[in-house]
Parts: sequence; structure tokens; C-alpha cells
Amino acid sequence: MFSYRHAFHAGNHADVLKHAIFVHILDHFNQKEAPYSVIDTHAGAGLYDLRSEWALTNGEFTEGLDRVLQEKSMPPMIERYLEEVHFFNPDGVANFYPGSPWLALHALRNRDRLKLFEMHPSEAEVLKENLSRQGRAAVRQTSIYEADGFEGLKSQLPPPSRRGVVIIDPSYEDKQDYRRTLQAVNEGLKRFATGCFAVWYPIVQRREAQEMPRTLERLKTPWVHASLTLRKPTTDGFGLHGSGMFVVNPPWTLYGELSRTLPWLRDKLGLDERAAFTLTQHGN
Repeated sequence: MFSYRHAFHAGNHADVLKHAIFVHILDHFNQKEAPYSVIDTHAGAGLYDLRSEWALTNGEFTEGLDRVLQEKSMPPMIERYLEEVHFFNPDGVANFYPGSPWLALHALRNRDRLKLFEMHPSEAEVLKENLSRQGRAAVRQTSIYEADGFEGLKSQLPPPSRRGVVIIDPSYEDKQDYRRTLQAVNEGLKRFATGCFAVWYPIVQRREAQEMPRTLERLKTPWVHASLTLRKPTTDGFGLHGSGMFVVNPPWTLYGELSRTLPWLRDKLGLDERAAFTLTQHGN
């Protein structure tokens, strides 16, 4: 169950797409003074050292973050995302990669709250250690649960402030994650109909990976759906050749920003003639 480690994939192309969108969502929530909560169902370690053995095992950041950093001109969404990466690398060298919890932690104001779920015992321990180094204010506004995020989400909705972002990005190593993600979104909307739910998913040669976004697109609630494919599938059918983000109750600005960002990401991160993107929306 615990074979997946976030550090293997830190800063890869999927993280670029996911976190550029996540930063845009956080910026949108910060435009109003009312407090909000961020709930991360699969938090990981929070911050990753790209020089570590874990990160270097696959070196996936070379096909994601590194390629974006090499560009001199980029869409505003990517420029804003890189500002956050640079914040955690004040010496100007991208040795550390901020996961969703750390991006949220940097965005939150004093009255905002961060709820983190991480089931992996080792990962949860590193997450706690990383948080302890961020100071008392960060510790005060953050709750860490070494528990199943799918189950734990139910107890957190709706947040006291009635404003919130839920990010759901399991590994999907277990194919039941696709079903549980759908269930989490549907049950979450019953408890918190106005909540923003950001769902990441892999584009892989698996039936469930194709069915889940199609099912999400049947939701009557407003949504934006973006996907980025980098290459054709491998002959053996294994490996991640793209990823997608499905955002329920998105910022009204998200679709427009993605319409400028996705073509650029396709051109800069694409690996062969099958590189492509899709962008659709409902109810905005």
C-alpha cells in the first residue's frame, strides 16, 4: 500500500500543471478578506529536496520544472507559479520543490487554516518535521492527520468559514482511488456545495483513468477541465504520458488563464508529435 513516494515525481510535468492551477486558485481566494480553509487529502511531505536520492531516482523534474525554468518568456500563470518556487529557493537555484501544502502555507493569511491528510507513515513523519521548521504561526494554523484523506475529508466539510479549497491528488496506484475520488467529490459537494474542489488525475493506459473525468463532466456544478498530454503512450502501456486537472466551482478567471497557458505548456513540455491539450468548461 505504501510503495508510492511523492518525492519520486516532485517537479515533474504533472506538478507544473497542477501547481500552476493551484496557485491561481489560492490567489483568487486571497482577493477577499474572509478567511478560508485549504484541505489536502494526500499531502505528502510538503517540501522536497530535488538533490535527494528519492528525487534523483527518476529525475522527473528535468522534464517539468527544469524545462519551464529555462524559458525567458512565459504566460502569467506560469510566471506566477515560478514566483512561488523561487520563494522557497532564495539563493536562485531550484533545489527545493514546494508541494501543495507548502504552496498553501505560503498563501494563507493569519485567519486561514490548512488541513493535511497523509496516510504514509514515513511521509507523515517528514511532513510533521518539515512543518515544525516553519515557525509557530505555521504550526498554529495547520493540522496534520496521519489518516485516510478520503475518509477524513468528510469531517472537515463544510469549513467553519464556509470558504474553502479541497485538493485531491492520490497516487492512483490502487485503481480504487478513481472510484473513491468520484465519491469524495460527490459527497463533498453535498456537504459543501460552494466549495472549490481541485482534482488531479493521471493520463495513463487504464480504463478508470479515462472514465473518471468523463463522469466528473456530468456534474451540474460549474467546472473547468484541463488536460495536458506530452507524448504517445509507450508500447508496453505503462508510464504517465500526461495528466489532467478538474476544478469544481473554479475561479471565474481560470478558464481564460488556461487558454493562454496550455498551448505554451504543450509546446515547451511536449516530447513528440502526440503532445496536445484539452480545455473545457461548464456553467461559467
